[in-house]
Amino acid sequence: MTRKELADMLGISLRTLDNWEKEKPDLVRLINQGFALDESIEATKKHLEELENIKAKANNGKFKLK
Repeated sequence: MTRKELADMLGISLRTLDNWEKEKPDLVRLINQGFALDESIEATKKHLEELENIKAKANNGKFKLK
């Protein structure tokens, strides 16, 4: 994600983001980690949904799982 995209997602200007990075680097780090975690959660959710679909098909006799 670019700095511009981050600023847009947060609804702030690039200048404000610059100030945060200089004055409160931990805050910016936490924000970035939050976005990364959110993406990880979404990916995990997608994988779990795929597994549930496979399980449902197996229960309908479409797959034979040992």
